[in-house]
Amino acid sequence: MPFRETVITGIGIVSPIGIGRDAFRASLLSGISGVGPITQFDPSGLPVRSAAEVRNFDAKQFVPQRKSLKVMARDAQLGVAASLLARQDAGLGSVSVDPGRFGVVLGADRICGSLEDSEPPYRACIVHGRFDFGRWGVEGMAATFPLSFLKVLPNMIASHISIVLDARGPNNTIHHSEVSSLLAVIEGTLLIERGLADVVMVGGAASEMTPFDWGRFAVMGRLSARADRDGRSPRPFDRLRDGEVRGEGAAIFVLEREKHALARGAEILGRIRGCGRVFHRDEKGEGVTQAVARAVRVALQDAEVDARSLGHVNADGRGTPQGDACESRALAEVLPGVPLTAPKSFFGNAGAATGALEL
Repeated sequence: MPFRETVITGIGIVSPIGIGRDAFRASLLSGISGVGPITQFDPSGLPVRSAAEVRNFDAKQFVPQRKSLKVMARDAQLGVAASLLARQDAGLGSVSVDPGRFGVVLGADRICGSLEDSEPPYRACIVHGRFDFGRWGVEGMAATFPLSFLKVLPNMIASHISIVLDARGPNNTIHHSEVSSLLAVIEGTLLIERGLADVVMVGGAASEMTPFDWGRFAVMGRLSARADRDGRSPRPFDRLRDGEVRGEGAAIFVLEREKHALARGAEILGRIRGCGRVFHRDEKGEGVTQAVARAVRVALQDAEVDARSLGHVNADGRGTPQGDACESRALAEVLPGVPLTAPKSFFGNAGAATGALEL
């Protein structure tokens, strides 16, 4: 059954191709790529040294409580900035919302600590040039910043947003890789449809841009080498595709009960009509094709929409040889002839934020 009561009234974006929805849209229409050399750390020891970073981002311009920055990972900084942009875009800055009916549902990735936070306890455990595990419980812990663990808890992004916006209603964090932020959109919609909230901030934020993250990416073997050679990656569905490009960013949507939005004269930017969620344990081969096709069919059925009426489909399109092949077969089967875009070619794979960035 289609969702009946949920509308979108605000969008906040912090991305490699622009901060704010107008800048983001202008870059997309101009074909501007956010992929470039990594600048947040020295990548010289890595096999791939290109990523889609959010450049010229200053968290101090967005975070009202400056002391909060000390316990915010970059993921949280991006998320808070996007939420404030979304609130402004929705015209909620001067509007009173019942805090108890103001919710937050965010998608988030695993968050690695910074080298700056990790170095003091590490050095405190070095004896004669070697790490001594026996010193960790006393010397190592004594040299650890007491609140550093608050930076790496994925749910802290939603927590910081709730504090900044005084949103005291339903609050949740979804930690499910690249689909996290889209699942957050679904959960936020269900909160409104079930009468549990009037306004819900939904979306995702992620910044896997530490040396620890990239050590993991390097051994997974999914990164594009062409990005370093010619700057023309990722290349979704292209015959020369050779892997994905990692990115970062945040995208937050203001979901609102339609009656609530109309009562305050808000502009309705869009509606959530339906969704499709499926699970498949194998990320390779024909199983993926079947799972994608099934998800599309379920979404169409849920929204009561005929596939022939669609004017656009947004593909995952990461640029991986096998993944794109599986997805293209599924979409050709279920949505033949529908125009397709794959915007990761502009801002890479931003992990838990990527679904919302593309939405």
